[in-house]
Amino acid sequence: MSDERNIAEIREVNLTYLMLAQKLIQQDKVEAMFRLGLSEDAADMLATLSAAQILKLATGNMLLCRFRVDDDLVWSLLTNQGARKVDNDATSRLHASILMAGRVAEVI
Repeated sequence: MSDERNIAEIREVNLTYLMLAQKLIQQDKVEAMFRLGLSEDAADMLATLSAAQILKLATGNMLLCRFRVDDDLVWSLLTNQGARKVDNDATSRLHASILMAGRVAEVI
């Protein structure tokens, strides 16, 4: 894949993410903050962006969203691999969600 193609895909992801984030925030701010891992200030800012501002932000060559999963425990729970393998996939996902929710609460 060429660099130009990668940049185009990053821009597409940025636009999709910003539009989804704004929609979620406008529907239910608290739930959106939880699902997106955003602070209240970031959620307030995103909610007020105009379409032109969203387009301008999306055209950068750096991803605006990031993975919130940044440790081996949560990755192993989500993928159900490794030493902490659980027979019930729903239990693993629930445990991962609880861990991630605790981290969002720390940020907020």
